[in-house]
Amino acid sequence: MVAMDPTCPSESIYNLIPSDWKEPAQPPRYVSIFKATVKDDMQKLKTAMKTMGPAKLEVPSPKDFLKKHSKEKILPPKKKFEWNECRKPPVPLRTDHPVMGIQSEKNFINTNAADVIMGVAKKPKPIYVDKRTGDKHDLETSGLVPKYINKKDYGVTPEYICKRNEEVKKAQEEYDNYIQENLKKAAMKRLSDEEREAVLQGLKKNWEEVHKEFQSLSVFIDSIPKKIRKQKLEEEMKQLEHDIGVLEKHKVIYIANKK
Repeated sequence: MVAMDPTCPSESIYNLIPSDWKEPAQPPRYVSIFKATVKDDMQKLKTAMKTMGPAKLEVPSPKDFLKKHSKEKILPPKKKFEWNECRKPPVPLRTDHPVMGIQSEKNFINTNAADVIMGVAKKPKPIYVDKRTGDKHDLETSGLVPKYINKKDYGVTPEYICKRNEEVKKAQEEYDNYIQENLKKAAMKRLSDEEREAVLQGLKKNWEEVHKEFQSLSVFIDSIPKKIRKQKLEEEMKQLEHDIGVLEKHKVIYIANKK
Protein backbone atom coordinates (compact mmCIF):
# COMPACT_ATOMS: atom_id res chain seq x y z
CA MET A 1 0.00 0.00 0.00
CA VAL A 2 1.37 3.42 -0.95
CA ALA A 3 0.38 6.59 0.85
CA MET A 4 1.58 10.12 1.32
CA ASP A 5 3.39 11.39 4.36
CA PRO A 6 0.67 12.64 6.74
CA THR A 7 3.09 14.98 8.54
CA CYS A 8 3.52 17.21 5.49
CA PRO A 9 0.93 19.24 3.56
CA SER A 10 -0.47 17.74 0.35
CA GLU A 11 1.25 20.35 -1.83
CA SER A 12 4.69 19.77 -0.26
CA ILE A 13 7.59 18.68 -2.45
CA TYR A 14 8.17 15.72 -0.18
CA ASN A 15 4.85 14.22 -1.23
CA LEU A 16 5.86 13.90 -4.86
CA ILE A 17 7.59 10.56 -4.21
CA PRO A 18 5.12 8.03 -2.71
CA SER A 19 6.28 6.15 0.38
CA ASP A 20 5.11 3.00 2.16
CA TRP A 21 2.62 3.46 5.09
CA LYS A 22 3.93 2.15 8.37
CA GLU A 23 1.41 1.36 11.10
CA PRO A 24 2.54 2.84 14.43
CA ALA A 25 3.41 0.34 17.12
CA GLN A 26 0.94 -0.02 20.03
CA PRO A 27 2.15 0.76 23.55
CA PRO A 28 2.45 -2.15 25.99
CA ARG A 29 -0.69 -3.14 27.86
CA TYR A 30 -1.10 -1.66 31.33
CA VAL A 31 -0.74 -4.16 34.16
CA SER A 32 -1.29 -3.05 37.76
CA ILE A 33 1.47 -3.72 40.24
CA PHE A 34 -1.16 -4.83 42.78
CA LYS A 35 -2.62 -7.53 40.56
CA ALA A 36 -0.92 -10.41 42.36
CA THR A 37 -1.85 -9.04 45.83
CA VAL A 38 -5.51 -8.55 44.91
CA LYS A 39 -5.65 -11.99 43.32
CA ASP A 40 -4.24 -13.63 46.46
CA ASP A 41 -6.68 -11.75 48.72
CA MET A 42 -9.65 -12.74 46.57
CA GLN A 43 -8.52 -16.36 46.58
CA LYS A 44 -8.22 -16.34 50.39
CA LEU A 45 -11.67 -14.81 50.88
CA LYS A 46 -13.20 -17.15 48.36
CA THR A 47 -11.71 -20.16 50.09
CA ALA A 48 -12.86 -19.00 53.52
CA MET A 49 -16.49 -18.52 52.41
CA LYS A 50 -17.05 -21.79 50.61
CA THR A 51 -20.39 -23.37 51.56
CA MET A 52 -21.05 -25.78 48.75
CA GLY A 53 -20.45 -29.51 49.23
CA PRO A 54 -20.28 -31.61 52.43
CA ALA A 55 -18.74 -29.96 55.48
CA LYS A 56 -15.37 -31.20 56.56
CA LEU A 57 -16.27 -32.77 59.91
CA GLU A 58 -14.77 -35.55 61.91
CA VAL A 59 -16.41 -38.84 60.99
CA PRO A 60 -17.74 -40.69 64.08
CA SER A 61 -16.30 -44.06 64.92
CA PRO A 62 -18.49 -47.15 64.30
CA LYS A 63 -17.91 -48.21 67.90
CA ASP A 64 -19.58 -45.01 69.26
CA PHE A 65 -23.07 -45.84 68.02
CA LEU A 66 -26.22 -44.43 69.63
CA LYS A 67 -27.37 -46.53 72.57
CA LYS A 68 -30.69 -46.78 74.35
CA HIS A 69 -31.37 -44.11 77.03
CA SER A 70 -27.99 -42.52 76.31
CA LYS A 71 -29.45 -39.02 75.87
CA GLU A 72 -31.71 -39.04 78.91
CA LYS A 73 -30.91 -36.65 81.74
CA ILE A 74 -29.48 -38.20 84.87
CA LEU A 75 -31.52 -37.20 87.94
CA PRO A 76 -29.87 -36.49 91.29
CA PRO A 77 -30.14 -39.21 93.96
CA LYS A 78 -33.28 -39.28 96.09
CA LYS A 79 -33.19 -37.65 99.52
CA LYS A 80 -35.45 -38.01 102.50
CA PHE A 81 -37.89 -35.11 102.89
CA GLU A 82 -37.57 -33.24 106.17
CA TRP A 83 -40.06 -30.61 107.48
CA ASN A 84 -38.22 -27.96 109.53
CA GLU A 85 -41.09 -25.49 110.19
CA CYS A 86 -43.40 -25.59 113.23
CA ARG A 87 -46.40 -27.82 112.83
CA LYS A 88 -49.93 -27.01 113.89
CA PRO A 89 -51.35 -28.62 117.01
CA PRO A 90 -52.93 -32.00 116.36
CA VAL A 91 -56.69 -32.48 115.98
CA PRO A 92 -58.36 -33.48 119.29
CA LEU A 93 -59.36 -37.08 119.66
CA ARG A 94 -62.91 -38.34 119.82
CA THR A 95 -62.44 -39.22 123.46
CA ASP A 96 -61.46 -35.65 124.41
CA HIS A 97 -64.37 -33.55 125.80
CA PRO A 98 -64.40 -29.75 126.11
CA VAL A 99 -64.79 -27.95 129.45
CA MET A 100 -68.52 -27.37 130.03
CA GLY A 101 -70.45 -25.01 132.32
CA ILE A 102 -68.33 -21.85 131.95
CA GLN A 103 -70.60 -18.77 131.51
CA SER A 104 -69.82 -15.05 131.30
CA GLU A 105 -71.71 -12.52 133.44
CA LYS A 106 -71.10 -9.67 130.96
CA ASN A 107 -74.23 -8.06 129.48
CA PHE A 108 -73.26 -7.55 125.87
CA ILE A 109 -76.48 -5.68 125.00
CA ASN A 110 -76.00 -2.99 127.62
CA THR A 111 -72.28 -2.74 126.85
CA ASN A 112 -72.89 -2.23 123.13
CA ALA A 113 -75.62 0.34 123.84
CA ALA A 114 -73.34 2.29 126.18
CA ASP A 115 -70.51 2.27 123.65
CA VAL A 116 -72.84 3.64 120.98
CA ILE A 117 -74.27 6.36 123.27
CA MET A 118 -70.96 7.50 124.71
CA GLY A 119 -68.94 7.14 121.50
CA VAL A 120 -68.09 10.04 119.20
CA ALA A 121 -69.96 10.12 115.92
CA LYS A 122 -67.83 9.22 112.93
CA LYS A 123 -67.24 12.16 110.61
CA PRO A 124 -68.03 11.57 106.97
CA LYS A 125 -65.10 11.58 104.61
CA PRO A 126 -64.89 14.88 102.68
CA ILE A 127 -65.56 14.41 98.99
CA TYR A 128 -66.29 16.54 95.96
CA VAL A 129 -68.40 15.93 92.88
CA ASP A 130 -67.09 17.15 89.53
CA LYS A 131 -69.81 15.90 87.18
CA ARG A 132 -73.57 16.06 87.09
CA THR A 133 -73.70 12.28 87.10
CA GLY A 134 -72.44 12.27 90.70
CA ASP A 135 -68.84 11.07 90.35
CA LYS A 136 -67.27 11.35 93.83
CA HIS A 137 -63.58 11.95 94.55
CA ASP A 138 -61.47 12.41 97.66
CA LEU A 139 -61.27 16.07 98.67
CA GLU A 140 -58.11 15.77 100.76
CA THR A 141 -55.83 14.77 97.87
CA SER A 142 -57.53 16.92 95.22
CA GLY A 143 -55.58 20.12 95.96
CA LEU A 144 -58.75 22.13 96.64
CA VAL A 145 -58.15 22.22 100.40
CA PRO A 146 -55.76 25.06 101.43
CA LYS A 147 -53.82 22.98 103.96
CA TYR A 148 -50.36 24.33 103.08
CA ILE A 149 -51.16 27.81 104.40
CA ASN A 150 -51.27 26.37 107.92
CA LYS A 151 -47.59 25.47 107.88
CA LYS A 152 -45.26 27.38 110.18
CA ASP A 153 -42.92 28.41 107.37
CA TYR A 154 -45.68 29.41 104.95
CA GLY A 155 -44.96 32.78 103.33
CA VAL A 156 -41.48 32.99 104.85
CA THR A 157 -38.62 33.69 102.48
CA PRO A 158 -36.18 30.74 102.40
CA GLU A 159 -32.76 31.22 103.92
CA TYR A 160 -30.88 30.61 100.68
CA ILE A 161 -32.84 33.38 98.94
CA CYS A 162 -32.10 35.82 101.77
CA LYS A 163 -28.44 34.90 101.62
CA ARG A 164 -28.39 35.35 97.85
CA ASN A 165 -30.12 38.73 98.11
CA GLU A 166 -27.52 39.88 100.62
CA GLU A 167 -24.72 38.77 98.32
CA VAL A 168 -26.29 40.59 95.38
CA LYS A 169 -26.78 43.73 97.47
CA LYS A 170 -23.19 43.62 98.67
CA ALA A 171 -21.89 43.14 95.13
CA GLN A 172 -24.02 46.08 93.92
CA GLU A 173 -22.67 48.31 96.69
CA GLU A 174 -19.11 47.36 95.82
CA TYR A 175 -19.77 48.07 92.15
CA ASP A 176 -21.35 51.46 92.98
CA ASN A 177 -18.34 52.39 95.12
CA TYR A 178 -16.00 51.39 92.33
CA ILE A 179 -17.96 53.47 89.81
CA GLN A 180 -17.99 56.44 92.18
CA GLU A 181 -14.22 56.30 92.60
CA ASN A 182 -13.67 56.04 88.85
CA LEU A 183 -16.06 58.91 88.20
CA LYS A 184 -14.30 61.08 90.74
CA LYS A 185 -11.03 60.33 89.05
CA ALA A 186 -12.52 61.08 85.62
CA ALA A 187 -14.22 64.27 86.92
CA MET A 188 -17.76 63.02 86.28
CA LYS A 189 -20.88 64.24 88.06
CA ARG A 190 -24.03 62.28 88.71
CA LEU A 191 -27.35 63.96 88.05
CA SER A 192 -29.78 63.91 90.94
CA ASP A 193 -33.35 62.78 90.49
CA GLU A 194 -34.64 66.37 90.55
CA GLU A 195 -32.12 67.50 87.92
CA ARG A 196 -32.85 64.46 85.77
CA GLU A 197 -36.60 65.14 85.96
CA ALA A 198 -36.08 68.82 85.12
CA VAL A 199 -33.95 67.95 82.09
CA LEU A 200 -36.53 65.39 80.95
CA GLN A 201 -39.40 67.87 81.22
CA GLY A 202 -37.36 70.49 79.32
CA LEU A 203 -36.67 68.05 76.49
CA LYS A 204 -40.37 67.16 76.27
CA LYS A 205 -41.29 70.86 76.17
CA ASN A 206 -38.77 71.48 73.38
CA TRP A 207 -40.16 68.52 71.46
CA GLU A 208 -43.68 69.93 71.73
CA GLU A 209 -42.51 73.31 70.41
CA VAL A 210 -40.65 71.73 67.49
CA HIS A 211 -43.63 69.47 66.76
CA LYS A 212 -46.00 72.45 66.80
CA GLU A 213 -43.72 74.29 64.37
CA PHE A 214 -43.57 71.16 62.19
CA GLN A 215 -47.38 70.95 62.12
CA SER A 216 -47.60 74.54 60.96
CA LEU A 217 -45.70 73.83 57.76
CA SER A 218 -47.56 74.10 54.50
CA VAL A 219 -48.99 70.93 53.01
CA PHE A 220 -47.50 71.53 49.57
CA ILE A 221 -43.70 71.92 49.74
CA ASP A 222 -42.46 73.08 46.36
CA SER A 223 -39.32 75.07 47.13
CA ILE A 224 -35.86 74.14 48.34
CA PRO A 225 -35.95 76.36 51.49
CA LYS A 226 -39.17 74.66 52.60
CA LYS A 227 -37.65 71.22 52.09
CA ILE A 228 -34.53 72.21 54.05
CA ARG A 229 -36.64 73.61 56.92
CA LYS A 230 -38.81 70.45 57.04
CA GLN A 231 -35.71 68.21 57.07
CA LYS A 232 -34.15 70.30 59.86
CA LEU A 233 -37.32 70.05 62.02
CA GLU A 234 -37.48 66.28 61.49
CA GLU A 235 -33.85 65.90 62.56
CA GLU A 236 -34.44 67.99 65.70
CA MET A 237 -37.54 65.95 66.63
CA LYS A 238 -35.65 62.70 66.09
CA GLN A 239 -32.73 63.86 68.28
CA LEU A 240 -35.10 65.04 71.03
CA GLU A 241 -36.96 61.69 70.96
CA HIS A 242 -33.64 59.86 71.27
CA ASP A 243 -32.56 62.00 74.25
CA ILE A 244 -35.93 61.54 75.98
CA GLY A 245 -35.72 57.76 75.51
CA VAL A 246 -32.21 57.65 76.99
CA LEU A 247 -33.25 59.63 80.08
CA GLU A 248 -36.37 57.54 80.63
CA LYS A 249 -34.50 54.26 80.21
CA HIS A 250 -31.52 55.03 82.46
CA LYS A 251 -32.17 56.16 86.02
CA VAL A 252 -28.53 57.03 86.69
CA ILE A 253 -26.98 59.71 84.46
CA TYR A 254 -23.41 61.00 84.65
CA ILE A 255 -22.14 64.13 82.96
CA ALA A 256 -18.67 65.63 82.61
CA ASN A 257 -17.84 68.56 84.84
CA LYS A 258 -17.25 71.83 83.08
CA LYS A 259 -13.71 73.19 83.46
